[in-house]
Amino acid sequence: MLMAHTTPLHRLCHPFTLLSVILLCATPSLSIDVHLQDKASLLLFRSRLQDPYQSLSNWAGSNCTSWTGITCDNRTGRVLSINLTSMNLSGQIHPSLCQLSYLSKVGLSHNNFTSLLPECFGNLLNLRVIDLSYNRFHGGIPDSFMRLRHLTELVLSGNHGLGGPLPAWIGNFSTNLERLHLGVCSFRGGIPESLLYLKSLKYLDLGNNLLSGNLVGFQQPLVVLNLASNQFAGTLPCFSASAQSLTVLNLSNNSIVGGLPACIASLQALTHLNLSANHLKYRIYPRLMFSLKLLVLDLSYNDFSGPIPSKIAETTEKLVGLVLLDLSHNQFSGEIPVRITELKTLQALFLSHNILSGEIPARIGNLTYLQVIDFSHNALSGTIPFSIVGCFQLYALILNNNNLSGVIQPEFDALDILRILDISNNRFSGAIPLTLAGCKSLEIVDFSSNELSGSLNDAITKWSNLRYLSLAQNKFSGNLPSWLFTFDAIETMDFSHNKFSGFIPDINFKGSLIFNTRNVTFKEPLFAAKNVQLRFSDVVSDSNQLTFTYHLSSMVGIDLSSNLLHGEIPRGLFGLAGLEYLNLSCNFLYGQLPGLQKMQSLKALDLSHNSLSGHIPGNISSLQDLSILNLSYNCFSGYVPQKQGYGRFPGAFAGNPDLCMESSSGVCDDGRTQSVQGSSFREDRTEGPISLGIFFISAFVSFDFGVVVLFCSARARNYILQTKV
Repeated sequence: MLMAHTTPLHRLCHPFTLLSVILLCATPSLSIDVHLQDKASLLLFRSRLQDPYQSLSNWAGSNCTSWTGITCDNRTGRVLSINLTSMNLSGQIHPSLCQLSYLSKVGLSHNNFTSLLPECFGNLLNLRVIDLSYNRFHGGIPDSFMRLRHLTELVLSGNHGLGGPLPAWIGNFSTNLERLHLGVCSFRGGIPESLLYLKSLKYLDLGNNLLSGNLVGFQQPLVVLNLASNQFAGTLPCFSASAQSLTVLNLSNNSIVGGLPACIASLQALTHLNLSANHLKYRIYPRLMFSLKLLVLDLSYNDFSGPIPSKIAETTEKLVGLVLLDLSHNQFSGEIPVRITELKTLQALFLSHNILSGEIPARIGNLTYLQVIDFSHNALSGTIPFSIVGCFQLYALILNNNNLSGVIQPEFDALDILRILDISNNRFSGAIPLTLAGCKSLEIVDFSSNELSGSLNDAITKWSNLRYLSLAQNKFSGNLPSWLFTFDAIETMDFSHNKFSGFIPDINFKGSLIFNTRNVTFKEPLFAAKNVQLRFSDVVSDSNQLTFTYHLSSMVGIDLSSNLLHGEIPRGLFGLAGLEYLNLSCNFLYGQLPGLQKMQSLKALDLSHNSLSGHIPGNISSLQDLSILNLSYNCFSGYVPQKQGYGRFPGAFAGNPDLCMESSSGVCDDGRTQSVQGSSFREDRTEGPISLGIFFISAFVSFDFGVVVLFCSARARNYILQTKV
């Protein structure tokens, strides 16, 4: 503040100070009084809203600049714009809002408004922008909207109750309309022909609706076209009218048939192309090549066959070019083209679930920006190239279900930010190198179903972020180490079908928080899938961020079955309130079984084929989630009354000749009676670790593309593109 009575004269005479005084005196007042009529309309509108955070509490007085979300004309005070985005407002829109006759922009997105779309909006003839997205509006688009001749943006996305046929006039009512966003709603029927010829239209999002009909080409130069997750059929048009303008084309999750026309590569401005989850087939034209501007290419979940084109995109030494290539879940055959290693800007490469053969290209290490590699479920042979250590930014290496062999190279410790390492279901041999202690970021490690051997070394203890570890179905031997249960974040540990011997180390109650914590608020079916989401800080392009979501079909559990373990079961294992699955079957364990009452999350318990003795633990009626119980083929004895809750597991005690179970008739049934459940669970386990093959692991990438939720492919996809702006 300028205090004239205390400011020395020589300070005021300074030229810069004098200039600032002149500018201060020349600055107009920032106070703009809201027009009285508009003020009354706004207050009536507010009175019908629920505003839990009191976001509109400063709608008081007359100064427009202090009213949240309101912009006024600086001469007349008439309200020109209202922007109340993401304020958790709810209720209905009072018609008084439509009395703001000078209004040019309405932004009420990401709230909880519930009603039909206000028909009176058609009276606001000066409106240029309407954004009512992500609320709970229902019904259809009122015909009164066709009077809005000056509208440039109509954004109604994310209102699931909004639907019906698209109005025939939707492409005729405004010759200024540039953006039409109606995604994630319930619109059905075809695209009105008028929309195909609206010359002003540049951004069209109709994704995630119930629209149908044959796909046809648009006749205007579009910039963004999103028709994903609908029911469109027919063949793929060339979109020739948009050859120089189209940057994003998302037609994923439809029923498009035929091949990939070579003319698609002539879309010179294209940066994102997603044609995943359709019925596209045949070979891809071998000389098809996209321009340098293409950043994302997703052709996954189709029926493409033949070899992968040797040069699918232009290459350059500049830091611009293809960032994500997803050709997974097709019928591609032959070898991985060596020229893929020339796409030096690649950050994610997905070739899984094809029929690819041959070796992993030796020059894969040239792709120094790679963060995710998924070559799983193919017929690749050979070993992992030593050059892969050049991919020093790698977060996920997924090579499971191939014919790869060789040893795990000690030098792989150079991949020190690796979080997911899955080489399961191959033919790798040898020991786990001690040098892998350098991979301290590992969270998910699956070495199951190989020919690995040796004992567990202390390298594993350095994986302090470990959440999932499977060494099942290998040839590991030796004693289980004392540090086995000390990982803070561990959810699943599977060492089944090996040759481990000795005692089971006692559980460390300062170890896994998940093992020790019961989740009382979340219920899930037996063997439900869990998502492990890893967010990376690396930029895909501009402000777009890569998110990699890894699916684990598993429970929180421990599986040490089918080994050579002996001794008593540590009592600490039976005090884990968060444990959902415990399998210690097919060992040489003996001793008595403590109570199970503390295991409140338990869903499956298999202690069969051991030498456990003594009485069966007391009442288990409180274990309401327990669905599978197998204590067969042990040496249990005594009498088990029906009231203890074991009656719902008939035959779980087969092969315990000294055990007497009370039947419904009061007669004592001995444990020699064979049961289907008591044996079939064990037989299912022979196929693999922790649960009926439930440690099937698949991966997918996700990006969420700005306002138009681009690259959101449903149909149980493993890879989803999401771009966060």
